[in-house]
Amino acid sequence: MRDIMGMMAKAKELQQKMQDAQAELEQVTVQGAAGGGLVQLTLTAKGDLRGLKIDPSLLKPEDVEILEDLIVAAHADAKAKAEAAMQEKMSGLTAGLPIPPGMKLF
Repeated sequence: MRDIMGMMAKAKELQQKMQDAQAELEQVTVQGAAGGGLVQLTLTAKGDLRGLKIDPSLLKPEDVEILEDLIVAAHADAKAKAEAAMQEKMSGLTAGLPIPPGMKLF
């Protein structure tokens, strides 16, 4: 019976730590760039877009497709960094837990 109570207490503690970590991840920002920095954007570690900068040299009607592609590439770059930041944060919380590989808690 003690084992169950201890396990429940640990689960509740982990749940609180996960909630705290999620709140912290909303404050962590990452930057993605494409086109040698011509397009830059900022995301939170949870994937919310916070900012977008476009070099004025790309604001030509004939370069619209290039600009669109660079925005998508910059977003992918930032998203990968955001996911890495989230993984790093979560790995500290779940250390020692028997969580199957590839299982996402968020």
